[in-house]
Amino acid sequence: MAVPDLAVHRPGPLPGWVYLVGAGPGDPELFTLRGARLVAGADVVVYDNLVAPPILELAPIEAERIYVGKKAADHSLPQDEINQLLLKLAKEGKRVVRLKGGDPFIFGRGGEEMELLVDAGIHVEVVPGVTAAAGVSAYAGIPLTHREHAQSVVFATGFLKEGRIDLDWPMLARPQQTVVIYMGISRLADICAQLVAHGLPPTTPAGVIERGTTHAQRVVVADLATLPQRVLDEGVRPPSLTVVGSVVGLYPKLAWFEPEDQPKASPLPHAGCAVVHGKGEA
Repeated sequence: MAVPDLAVHRPGPLPGWVYLVGAGPGDPELFTLRGARLVAGADVVVYDNLVAPPILELAPIEAERIYVGKKAADHSLPQDEINQLLLKLAKEGKRVVRLKGGDPFIFGRGGEEMELLVDAGIHVEVVPGVTAAAGVSAYAGIPLTHREHAQSVVFATGFLKEGRIDLDWPMLARPQQTVVIYMGISRLADICAQLVAHGLPPTTPAGVIERGTTHAQRVVVADLATLPQRVLDEGVRPPSLTVVGSVVGLYPKLAWFEPEDQPKASPLPHAGCAVVHGKGEA
């Protein structure tokens, strides 16, 4: 049976429109069909730091590519200026694709960008992407929910506006749930200490996944008491995602993804702590 053209009734990018497109967590094969079609017809692609190069290569040769990526304490363009750039390009009648790592509406500031554009009368379409919490944890073999471990999952950011880290700690420290923390690697010691102070046992499994879903993926698993030092010892850097909860204890049993350019995974002597350098990946 022939494979149907799933996008046959969907228009390509239209002049004067802005498309907020989630590029996924890193592996370009997790990019959506809709996203690929829009990038292929764009006049301008405005992209973030974590967008995989093969996704950018889908854009026409003549398309303008504008980098506006953000790293910790290093923003190539402030958010307000990004908003104004999108507005300017749309008013010029360009087909604008705004590529964001993960999903535009999950810690991607897509809501802020869309709000300004809609207020200015610009047409906007949102294309969801595989958010880092789902994609990265899956590639690490850590299920976010499990009937024997977690009946709920919470996404939180470890880096708030103006650098504050004032989270709802009692809510995050509830039992039988998984907590996924974006952008928290620089504040990991504070995060782990707060979770313990608000009720989670120090032995609660916790892990950090660096550059998840890519050929440089690295997984460090320990518990709340020991994870910050393990991450420091291993030199883990952003982009990294932190997962807290008993589901982390299912790693490395469920770990399936084998990066290609690093040594085979091997457990550390400490029973409650493991560092995985998969067989290679980013």
